Amino acid sequence: MRNLRSYRIIDFVKARKHCSLDELREQFGVSQATMYRDVAALVARGALQRVRGGVAALEKPTESAAAANGYFDRLAWNSAGKERIARKALARVAEGDILFLDSSTTVASLARVLPSQSFSALTIVTNSVAIVQEFGKFPSHWVRIALGGSYDAQLHSLLGQETFRQLDRLTLTKAFVSAYGIDDRNVTTNHENQAALLMRVFEKASQKFLLADRSKFGRTGLHRLATRAAFDEIVSD
Repeated sequence: MRNLRSYRIIDFVKARKHCSLDELREQFGVSQATMYRDVAALVARGALQRVRGGVAALEKPTESAAAANGYFDRLAWNSAGKERIARKALARVAEGDILFLDSSTTVASLARVLPSQSFSALTIVTNSVAIVQEFGKFPSHWVRIALGGSYDAQLHSLLGQETFRQLDRLTLTKAFVSAYGIDDRNVTTNHENQAALLMRVFEKASQKFLLADRSKFGRTGLHRLATRAAFDEIVSD
C-alpha cells in the first residue's frame, strides 16, 4: 500500500508543481509522521525535491532516478493481479524450502504474502532490494540471505560477479522468477546480467516457477532465459 501511495504522491505533486506536507497529508488521509516518511523516501530516491514550505516535482529527473521510478511504476501496475498470482504461488511453498526470489515486481508480491503462513523453517535467498527491505517483517527464525553485488537501479536489484560467487555457494529447492516476455516457446528478458544470474539459479533449483501477469504473454525480449517447458509451472492471473 505504501508503494502505491508513493506513486500517487508523485502524480499529485507533478500536477501541482509543488505543495506543502499538510496538503499531502490531507489529500491522502495519513498522519503527519507517515507523510514525512513517505516524502523523505521519495526525495532520497530522487523522485521529488525539497523546496521551502514543502516539496516540488523535478524538472528533469536524473537517469538513475528515472530508472528507479520505473521500478515503482511497474510495482503499482496491475497490483491486484500480482497479488492473485502471489496467493496462488504461496501454495507451492512448503515447510523447509530454500527459496530463490528474483527482483521482479511480481515476485515481490509473493515476498509480501509469505509471512501469512506459519512456516517453522524457511530460507529466503534474493538479489532484490525491495524484498530485502521486507526481511524485517519475516519471522525471526526464518533464514534470510541477501546476495550482494552492484546495484542496478532499473531492476532495483544487486547483480554482477559478486552475486554469482555468493549464489554458487548455496543450494536451492525452488526458484520463483518472472520475465519480460513469454511466447509460444521461450521465456525472455531484456536484461543481460539478470539473464545470466537466473540461468545459474535454474541450474541449482530443484523446481522452477514462473510468475507472470497477463502483460507478459505474446511478447519477446532480447535475452532467452529458458523454454516454457523448463518450468515446473507457470502461475498467472
